[in-house]
Amino acid sequence: MPNCKSTAQNLSEWFATPQGSYVLAREQRYFDRTVSDIFGYNALQLGLPEHDFLHGNRMPLRFSAGNQAGNAVRLCCTELPFDSDSLDLVLIPHVLEFSENPHQVLREVARVLRPEGNLIISGFNPRSLWGLHRALGRRQGYPWQGHFIALPRLKDWLALLGFEVVGGRFAAYAPPFHTGKWLERFAFMEAAGDRWWAVSGGVYFLHAVKRVPGMRLIKPKWNEGLVSKLLPVAPKLNNNVTQRTKSKGRSTTRRARTETFEEI
Repeated sequence: MPNCKSTAQNLSEWFATPQGSYVLAREQRYFDRTVSDIFGYNALQLGLPEHDFLHGNRMPLRFSAGNQAGNAVRLCCTELPFDSDSLDLVLIPHVLEFSENPHQVLREVARVLRPEGNLIISGFNPRSLWGLHRALGRRQGYPWQGHFIALPRLKDWLALLGFEVVGGRFAAYAPPFHTGKWLERFAFMEAAGDRWWAVSGGVYFLHAVKRVPGMRLIKPKWNEGLVSKLLPVAPKLNNNVTQRTKSKGRSTTRRARTETFEEI
């Protein structure tokens, strides 16, 4: 397995090729659309920091962690420098298939995500024309030397870690041609793929939410109008009780007031 630095650099170089640009355009479109509807305070993109997949998100703090100068986290790092339950959103674009321990990466992401936090994953689909090309080819270069993870297996991992899959999509249905000319000729397969062979896209996206039983906070919805009407009631009731019990002595009045508050 190559070191983390060379993995990131070569994968980034592949995204600059016609083949990689074809995939990148569809990934950027999906991330922009999906993260725009996720709210919170802290968001992290783990991997490929030179591509801003958090561009469409409006959280005040957005981090990109990779292997560029100044970053504290490398692409296949399995220990993130964040507190537990501190992040609202984590993106991991093509991290798992180039990690020596992808399940540990997911465990670490589960640790830093808050309850009800969002996780979005992109990966290469082994059950596609792209996966077939990798299976029949020499598996040299990027992304072919990565370990493509089947979607059912990834869903099982997420379920074991307490995640619930709430959305997803496939993309990149055209064959993995090396030239932009041939990729454009097969652009019609995008619409056809969504309709006829939706699970056979070269790339999949998975949107999951961290569920923690007993940790969801449900706040009461106060009716301000009703509260404002109820607040002045106590003095009126107390006054009435006081007037009716004045002849019975001060101790009886106090007891009546206490009983009135308990009824309210």
